[in-house]
Amino acid sequence: MRLSILVQAATAAVVSASTLTPPVLPLVVRNPYLSTWVQSRNAPWEQWPIFWTGRSVGFSVMASVPESGDVYPLLGRPQDSLAGSGRDYNVTFPDYLGATFDASTTNLTYSIPALNLKDEPLKITLSFLSPITPTSTLRQSLPAAYLTVHAEGAFDVNVYIDLNGEWVTGDRANDIEWRLEQAELKSDTPSAGLKSWRINRRTQQLLTEFDDRAEWGTLFFSGPQDVQHESGVSNILRQRFSAKGELRNANDDKFRKIMDEEPVFAFSKSFKLGSSSKAANPDNLGGGRKVEFESDSVMFTFALTQDPVVQFAAARGLTHMRPFWATYFPTAEEMVRYHYDDFETATALASNYSRQLDIDAYESGSSDYRDIAALSARQVLGATQFSGTPDNPILFLKEISSNGNFQTVDVIFPAFPFFLYTNPRWLAYLLEPLLEHQNSGQYPNKYSMHDLGYHFPNATGHGDGNDEFMPLEECGNMLIMGLALVNAYKYDTQPAFLNLESAGSISTQKLKETSEIVDEYGMDRPWGYGQGIETSDLKQAQKWVKKSYKLWKQWTVYLIEEALEPKNQLSTDDFAGWLRLQTNLALKGIIGIRAMSEISSILGETKDAQYYREIADDYIEKWQELGLSRDKVFPKLSYEWYGSWTTIYNLYADSLLCFHVPDDSETSAKSLQPSSKWRWWQQREQTPISDNKGSTFVPDYVYQLASDWYHNVMQKYGLPLDSRHLYTKSDWEFFAAAVTSRSTRTEILTVVATWLNETSTDKPFTDLYETEEGGYPGGLEFKARPVVGGHFAFLALERACGGKATKALSFLDVEPPKEMDVMGLLQEEIAFGMAQSTEAEL
Repeated sequence: MRLSILVQAATAAVVSASTLTPPVLPLVVRNPYLSTWVQSRNAPWEQWPIFWTGRSVGFSVMASVPESGDVYPLLGRPQDSLAGSGRDYNVTFPDYLGATFDASTTNLTYSIPALNLKDEPLKITLSFLSPITPTSTLRQSLPAAYLTVHAEGAFDVNVYIDLNGEWVTGDRANDIEWRLEQAELKSDTPSAGLKSWRINRRTQQLLTEFDDRAEWGTLFFSGPQDVQHESGVSNILRQRFSAKGELRNANDDKFRKIMDEEPVFAFSKSFKLGSSSKAANPDNLGGGRKVEFESDSVMFTFALTQDPVVQFAAARGLTHMRPFWATYFPTAEEMVRYHYDDFETATALASNYSRQLDIDAYESGSSDYRDIAALSARQVLGATQFSGTPDNPILFLKEISSNGNFQTVDVIFPAFPFFLYTNPRWLAYLLEPLLEHQNSGQYPNKYSMHDLGYHFPNATGHGDGNDEFMPLEECGNMLIMGLALVNAYKYDTQPAFLNLESAGSISTQKLKETSEIVDEYGMDRPWGYGQGIETSDLKQAQKWVKKSYKLWKQWTVYLIEEALEPKNQLSTDDFAGWLRLQTNLALKGIIGIRAMSEISSILGETKDAQYYREIADDYIEKWQELGLSRDKVFPKLSYEWYGSWTTIYNLYADSLLCFHVPDDSETSAKSLQPSSKWRWWQQREQTPISDNKGSTFVPDYVYQLASDWYHNVMQKYGLPLDSRHLYTKSDWEFFAAAVTSRSTRTEILTVVATWLNETSTDKPFTDLYETEEGGYPGGLEFKARPVVGGHFAFLALERACGGKATKALSFLDVEPPKEMDVMGLLQEEIAFGMAQSTEAEL
């Protein structure tokens, strides 16, 4: 059948894609509330799947072989409902062949032995697809995912799948209700006769959460018309299937609490492989039969529909925001059917992105980097919800696990390399609600706000101005991201895809509704479509940045006042505490001022551009004297903290924004070496550090000293954030590594990959971990956060500035990293600081 061919192709595409063994893998991950994962270090039947919080979710899959009466748990713990063996069945376990994954797909593969052990076993693959479709925002907005069960072998097998009410509420004491809906059989599409379990809380609590789960919305769990269905008590259904290999097409209509005679909602499918398999001559290896395997598959979908998805303090006031897909589908049922029928197109588009990511990440780093990027992709988008109007999409984001804030600027910032690489337009959709809210005058402070609301899904703003105090951090972040977006279109950065066929050639469906964003096949139109064919993406980006020019200027004024010598405040790494005169934070602010100079220039505001450029140039010179050790060997954590050091991951923005791609006008002394009084440089080869011609912003030697220093302070599992602790953040490791030598970059990548294989953490990809022990830092358990978009820092940089950004860093590879006596250098710096203090007292 056609679906089998597609599934086989999808399975083959990712079978060799994974070399790392992370502790947790994504299964169904689309937004903050549709987020199901599996702990992957053990067999999938040894524990229940989990929500991103780590709390278990009712979701199980079993297979039964009628010829033997054996029942095989595949996912979850359905065996807890079985007696181990009964009159009509025997519980046993398959051989687990492991998991493979790419950016959109996770495959779990099993082998079930034949009754005659000399015959070939049957293979079952559970293929979970949460498609990432950079060229189709509409498809990306659908809160739905696929599970295809693929069976290949020479004997019959039955497959059972169920889930419970934990998918629609975080409180097990809640009452739920359900019903089975079946689509009409009028069409010849896959969704003809589609069966859908429709499950929701009996009393919905709009826009509320319990234990981070949504307390409103409806889950559609769907399968084709030829599957059997049944709802009822979990133990009874699982035992009946184990004994008979089938369900009764019946519905339990007694609505009740989630764990009150736990109701589950099940489908089963019989694969008749034995009757159609063709036996050949007995093989010569011991009497077994050589057969031509048959294969078959069945596809299920999961969709969590919510309307509204959030409330947002927009310019027009507090607004219940509808899902983006609602414009194109009048009902949730129509969306579910479209999604089911769209499997072929969604698979092609997702595969296109995954293959491009595989190629780019492998060339940029290694197979390890390919896996890290692939593992991070669904996690980023799993924190988002698409909303807005047909012609003005908005992307909302939850600060998952750390505190639940809504649209946190310093969470978007570490994530933004993912969006620059995958689809820069999505970055505009992320920043839009922050700009709209502040342009409307609802935020009273002169600096950028930290977030749009204390807790997702309620973006009610901070009219009192009492959001978390990170003023310098957020102003710098917004200006850097604003210019990065404009630059992406200036250099014609397209969404990441390997190739793009005509949408009509891969999609058999046409939408009834279209817009300036979405065409009839559900594909993205060029930005500015409908405003004249001469309107380029760059002009649209300029238009976007111009409407908030007053805000950009306001934030820059704040940076001019505060960036060079930051007062006592938090940086994005707020868990590290308050600190004054932070070197890395000051660098972000100064680069933000420089970014404003470029924004002004792009908009033709030449006086502003010159003014901000002169200030930024002056500040970066002073920053080098204040923030680097006396011999320019390492960056200090704080200007006044002698003997401390820090990772200056904000240096990444200097290269990303093309400030390190030199002008051709003149040779800048700043890009050569610092004063000869700094002995570190005297010990290096006395050759120009770079063949760059022209002016750069942050000098080359700063990049060189950072690259060498990171090599010398590396720990077992990573590069510590700074000298205060041994913990690190993986997003900042990749920011930092992207602007180091190839040698140091490879070293950082290798230790992070080693950590991912060996970490004791047991939740979705944490970004905060101990670099020696490999676990969570004391009292802090970050998981599933979208900041892992920072793992795309290499890829975003390689696409920046028309490909010139990374070329401009080639000077870092001229010599190997310099070996240093770290403790000796720090002690000398402490002694120097004490002497300075004594002189000051005298």
